[in-house]
Amino acid sequence: MRTIRHRLAGAALATAVLVGGGAWAQSLLFWSTQANPVEEAQAMRDQVLAGFDGDVDYQSSDPGPFLTRIQAELKAGKGTIAVVGTLHGDFAAMPDDFVDLGGLGLAADAVLPPLLEVGQLGTGEQKYVPWMQATYLMAASKQALEYLPEGADLNALTYDQLIEWARTMAEATGGPKFGFPAGPEGLKHRFFQGYLLPAYTGSMVTEFRSDAAAEAWGKFKELWQYTSPASPSYNFMQEPLLTGDVWLAFDHTARLAEAFNQRPDDFVAFPAPAGPAGRAFMPVIAGMGVLRTAPDPAASIKLINYMLQPDTQIATLRATNFYPVMELELPEDMPASVRASGPAISAMTGAPDALPALLPVGLGDLGGQFNQIYIDTFERVILANQDIRQVLDSQAEELRRIIDEARAPCWAPDAPSEGPCPVN
Repeated sequence: MRTIRHRLAGAALATAVLVGGGAWAQSLLFWSTQANPVEEAQAMRDQVLAGFDGDVDYQSSDPGPFLTRIQAELKAGKGTIAVVGTLHGDFAAMPDDFVDLGGLGLAADAVLPPLLEVGQLGTGEQKYVPWMQATYLMAASKQALEYLPEGADLNALTYDQLIEWARTMAEATGGPKFGFPAGPEGLKHRFFQGYLLPAYTGSMVTEFRSDAAAEAWGKFKELWQYTSPASPSYNFMQEPLLTGDVWLAFDHTARLAEAFNQRPDDFVAFPAPAGPAGRAFMPVIAGMGVLRTAPDPAASIKLINYMLQPDTQIATLRATNFYPVMELELPEDMPASVRASGPAISAMTGAPDALPALLPVGLGDLGGQFNQIYIDTFERVILANQDIRQVLDSQAEELRRIIDEARAPCWAPDAPSEGPCPVN
């Protein structure tokens, strides 16, 4: 009898393991580099994913272990990761490892088209779908609005109108009122990489020394005449906006936030201007993808579609401070900076002439040298007043060296390349 009881107990244990294993297998592993701080990861579980019809295991990881686990599952030919959540650059580094979401019942109609296209990675297939975004914007004191050029639309400015606006303010107030984050820790390189140069050239790398690029730098020289002389000391533009030293500025949303939060009635946020090639902007895009080793792609799509629901997008914003990838009406109880920036981001990313210029990818530890090219060009052309053409020609050779050494293929807005991105 003891043997029979042991066998029955063993069978019961095996059944429990199988049932438990089955329940565990149905839990969807959301493997992510985002919401990595403990508080954000818990907010994702408690506030964002709690409404999903199913069990989700949200796990946020540092980049090293994140990639190690993905590579191990790909090598094994099977895996447990249902959805991968990470930045654009990680997807761009391994496009062949993700399935085409387009034929799997993806409900992404509300996602802003320019961002959705970025998720194709130049393949014609939807390798990932945008999940959330951060970016850079323009901000202005409401005092500045009376000096807007006649007929100008704040949500559809051009660089020529921005220059005219800055000039008019300087003449009317007796001094420059445009501010730029040109300090040692300012994000000036991102403005040139993602905004000014692509707006004139449609390129970040290939057309670096083109006639259109020379025109862009010439326009910035015009704007610099009406820029606060304290700009080389500005790292965060929220501070000079609050003091009134500047009335008009460009910066990352996080570096403008306190101006809106402290005095929400005094400032407005709006999209970056457009140039001849489009309204270039640099989104920091996090996306969701499904590995070819995912255990149940249909269940993965169910989770992704849930993450794209309006209520879930707003919950994600609360949890992570990353903005939705669709145009949404934000609740009144959001921080003032979020309520100000959200519509401006939607207007910029959803504009008919929107031109996403992505963060550089594929550069490895040469990324800092890449950024320095744009900083050095700014310092030589604008601060040292050197000849634009000569500076672009010499800097282009250094840019080519970096790209070739990294063997980095082109990224948007440059067209995909076989091998290192060319510098014409």
